[in-house]
Amino acid sequence: MSENKILFSTGNLEGLAEDIGKMSDTEGSKLKLSPDNADSGLTKLVLTLIELIRKLVEKQAMRRVDGGSLTDEEIERLGETLMKLEMKMEELKKHFKLTDRDLNINLGPLGDLM
Repeated sequence: MSENKILFSTGNLEGLAEDIGKMSDTEGSKLKLSPDNADSGLTKLVLTLIELIRKLVEKQAMRRVDGGSLTDEEIERLGETLMKLEMKMEELKKHFKLTDRDLNINLGPLGDLM
């Protein structure tokens, strides 16, 4: 059995459940919501989604720049906007005491989000 994948199991269901738990139980990579931490869990989820969208927008912008469909002025404006977005995200992460690793949610068998 590999560290990240379950290829075959001849054991009982409890053993399989333990293997799955080990595979997806990485510290800090899952959203752990409870009544005591609902606000921080929600903050983590929202910032994770914002960061994912920011990265997708950045990739799309780079495709447009590489494709030559933007003027020099549009490229300059886009670069400035993306830089400000990144700075704001860093500010928000610092304010809520989160790191890049905190925002990289583990999706179990699908792997990490980012």
